[in-house]
Amino acid sequence: MANFTQSNLYSDLPALPSYQTTLQPHLLPPIPDKLLSLILPIAAYWGLSMFFHWIDTKDYFPQYRLHTPAEVSSRNKVSRWEVVRDVVIQQVVQMAVGWLLGMTEPDDFVGKEVYDVAVWARRIRIAQRAVPGLLSLVGLDAVGIAKSLSGSYPVLAGTIMGGQYTTFQTTSGIAGQVAGFTAWEMTLASAMYWYVVPALQYGIAILVVDTWQYFLHRAMHMNKWMYNTFHSRHHRLYVPYAYGALYNHPFEGFLLDILGASIAYKVAGMNTRQGIWFFTGSTLKTVDDHCGYSLPWDPLQHLTSNNAGYHDVHHQTWGVKTNFSQPFFTFWDRVLGTVWTGGDVSARYEKAKVAAQRKIDQENERTTITHSNIAESATQDPRPYQDDKKNASDLSSLPLKDQLPLPPPGKADLQAAGSRQQVLDDQKDGGQPVLIQEAAEEKEARSLLNRSGRRRTASSLSQTDSLKGLKDRVTGSMHGRVGGILGMESKR
Repeated sequence: MANFTQSNLYSDLPALPSYQTTLQPHLLPPIPDKLLSLILPIAAYWGLSMFFHWIDTKDYFPQYRLHTPAEVSSRNKVSRWEVVRDVVIQQVVQMAVGWLLGMTEPDDFVGKEVYDVAVWARRIRIAQRAVPGLLSLVGLDAVGIAKSLSGSYPVLAGTIMGGQYTTFQTTSGIAGQVAGFTAWEMTLASAMYWYVVPALQYGIAILVVDTWQYFLHRAMHMNKWMYNTFHSRHHRLYVPYAYGALYNHPFEGFLLDILGASIAYKVAGMNTRQGIWFFTGSTLKTVDDHCGYSLPWDPLQHLTSNNAGYHDVHHQTWGVKTNFSQPFFTFWDRVLGTVWTGGDVSARYEKAKVAAQRKIDQENERTTITHSNIAESATQDPRPYQDDKKNASDLSSLPLKDQLPLPPPGKADLQAAGSRQQVLDDQKDGGQPVLIQEAAEEKEARSLLNRSGRRRTASSLSQTDSLKGLKDRVTGSMHGRVGGILGMESKR
């Protein structure tokens, strides 16, 4: 009975075209696409990283730095050579896993595209069979409407009749078309096959990788053993820079980055060519999120609010337990209440905000470097940080002067307390010296801003201020260069 019904369903549909497949030509001959999917993400990683390193060493765009060159040298707890070494190790593992993944993938062929579009055209034709019934639900006579339209709009009449077209209303072997289908059916089917389905695949892959990374990343911060054993290595970079994006413990690099991207690729059902662009795009986004610049003309920093400024908060001692989302969207942070709520709390962000927004009228200025709204600190549900200040037992022994910058009251205060306690728990690369050092640098940044002649109240550094009146010499002073800090320094 099932076969009879299926036969009736397809018996009056146009026949599907024949096809002959051949192996898909390589994107960059003679490199096979599967090999290219391993090489291109790594080439993109170092290519973009070296661009940012170049503008670093040449001191281009200092007004858009999130941190000064001196901070890179003084605050980070790992040498650049060690960063390069560990990134290369992760990329070797990445290539090995990618090679194994490629072995599970069939070769890609071409020549079946017109057939696959015709399959979508059939689905569209079948879907039209519901039109007469839907019209009857609202009291309309499909037969009568179609009859009145058949003279002037025969194709529309056929659609209303549930996809019943005459031979003259359909195509007959026109280039790019399939006999028996109308032009609009083929156009819509082509759009589904070439654009809508791939867009959905990329969307699914992004959702999977964002979800995978958010919950594993958050777990590594909420579990003290996981943080101290694995994830604290990445946070030796209190001041991130581009090629430190994949500086991780090898196990974390495999679990968080390599395995997560592989699962996303498989779940989305991508082919090799799609995987090339997905893996490369994810890599570029990750590098850009760690670049240390808030560049107004960088498209990757404007696609979503999850950018270098947003992720930089996560590397600061007062925000290390916030802003877990990466690499694409901030959805999970906002839904689960882990987004930083303290605004641009640090005076060190002022220099970039002033330079980037100097032409915007102060009454209309709403943008913050960290993409957080200070008003949310007082209004947002404190969960999951409601107990963090109470549990920050070691933080109470630290003088308030060594806990700068001071977050605004409310949720941001709880977030900062939990974050600083995590730094104190990290005895190997954290501890009180890190907080004391950051507080001293914060005082220096505030002093420079005060000397610039800008008038501000005690709380104005935690709010969106007027951008007028800051002298050029302040930016220059805050970006004073220190010999050798941008080279490959030895471990201190």
